Amino acid sequence: MEISNFDDLLSAARAQSQPQRLLFVFAAVELPEDATPAQRAGFERGEGGSLVPQMCVDKAPDELASFADLKEQAALFGKPWGMVFAAAMSGAPGKVLTSADADQPLERMVESIKQGQIAAFIPFDPQGQAVQLG
Repeated sequence: MEISNFDDLLSAARAQSQPQRLLFVFAAVELPEDATPAQRAGFERGEGGSLVPQMCVDKAPDELASFADLKEQAALFGKPWGMVFAAAMSGAPGKVLTSADADQPLERMVESIKQGQIAAFIPFDPQGQAVQLG
C-alpha cells in the first residue's frame, strides 16, 4: 500500500493482522549557525536545513482518528516542529504493544534522525502529507 498521507498510515496500521504501535518523532527544521550564504538562501526557499528532534510519542492506531488529533496532542507540548517521522511496530498474536514496549525503539528512532538516517521512516509535513526527502 502506498502511503501518501497520514490517513493512509492509519488505515494500513489498522488493517494489519498483528497489533500495531505507531511511533512518532517531531522534528524542527533548522539552519545551522555556520551555514553558508548559499545554504541560507536555499533554506529560505524551503530547501536544506538540519532535522532536530523536539519530542516523540507512541500511539495505538485506535488512539488517533486523524492527523488533526496527532497535531492537537503535539501542540500541548508547545514545541515548534516542521516534520513528523512515523514508524510502526508489530506485536505478536494476542500481545498488544504498550508504551513501555516502544521506549527503546523511539530512542533509536530519535538517534537515527539526529544522524540523518531517515530512510526507514515516513516523514509527514504539518498538513499530514507524506514528503520525499533528499
